[in-house]
Amino acid sequence: MNSLFEFLFPHSRTTKGNKSVMVAYPNIDPVAISLGPLKVHWYGLMYVIGIGGAWLLGRWRARSEQCPITPEQVDDLIFYVAVGLIVGGRIGYVIFYNFSSFVDEPLLLFKVWQGGMSFHGGLIGALVATWLFARKYHHRFFEVTDFNTPLVPIGLGAGRIGNFINGELWGKTSDLPWAMVFPGAGPLPRHPSQLYEAFLEGLVLFLITWIYSSRPRPTMAVTGLGIMLYGVFRFSVEFVRLPDAHIGYLASGWVTMGQVLTMPMILIGAAMMIMAYRARD
Repeated sequence: MNSLFEFLFPHSRTTKGNKSVMVAYPNIDPVAISLGPLKVHWYGLMYVIGIGGAWLLGRWRARSEQCPITPEQVDDLIFYVAVGLIVGGRIGYVIFYNFSSFVDEPLLLFKVWQGGMSFHGGLIGALVATWLFARKYHHRFFEVTDFNTPLVPIGLGAGRIGNFINGELWGKTSDLPWAMVFPGAGPLPRHPSQLYEAFLEGLVLFLITWIYSSRPRPTMAVTGLGIMLYGVFRFSVEFVRLPDAHIGYLASGWVTMGQVLTMPMILIGAAMMIMAYRARD
């Protein structure tokens, strides 16, 4: 099945022979700071950047008179969501992508140093945390998620850059001029799918949701737009991104677990927008 990227870039196709590499993979050390036994990884710093950026922009937006959340409440909101994101992301990865290993070794859940975070699990965790925050401060749930949605892409984009630095989650082989040879991925150049996701799920999603939410919208519409667009972007990139090796492709040999988990997001997001505008009318 042809992918969106193959349609947009007809010269992108799976290769079987060696192709020249136009862009060299930078081979950045995954460890950003090393002080004796203490090692700070770039991937961990990306969480700091995502959470810190969301906090700064959240405080700035909360100064608006129309915003139902105060700058002081943003501090609590970001803390709640950060905890939910990290806990949910780890649990989601173990359940969605590594459940058989978890059954054999339940302590795998706590072996965070081995890596493994799931966006969909993080989303569920963040939504639970948002519900707890909304209940504490007597806000409507979707009132808070509409505030949160434009802040989320900061962390998404930073996280994908962290994946790129780690040299993980690479794409299929390609002869595009920006294809790269990733360490541990064989001799053939591949789609830098992490950068595609950083661009689409990070920069593009941020700009669209931030601009869209800058004017009054029906409650739940901003949340629906964010969920729907993330689903579209992630579903599309999955066509050129290799699935987790221990899962592989699912139905028909081309559907990935990421697409199975993302398709409902597209439908739910679109339904939320329709419901939001109908409720306003």
